[in-house]
Amino acid sequence: MKAKREYRNREEVEVAVLDALVDRNDEGMTVFELRSHVDADIDDLETALANLKEDGLIDASEGNQRTLITPDERVVPDPDEEVEDEPSFVDRIIERLPL
Repeated sequence: MKAKREYRNREEVEVAVLDALVDRNDEGMTVFELRSHVDADIDDLETALANLKEDGLIDASEGNQRTLITPDERVVPDPDEEVEDEPSFVDRIIERLPL
């Protein structure tokens, strides 16, 4: 599952973090788990987490001697809502061709 469309116009690493967190919304993720799901170095990941936290899009809570990061509720799409996929580059070209 991906984060809502209105939260996808961010830096690539931030979007990857949100998508990973939305996939594990119920459990949350540690920084180490995020590193295994997001293709970014630790500095970029740390910057992305700081930006998302500052904007109120993620929460961090401590429990069982580890910090879990979870997405804010407004980032998680409603599973009952019909998801409208963005058209791909090829789809947009096909729409413009006079066929």
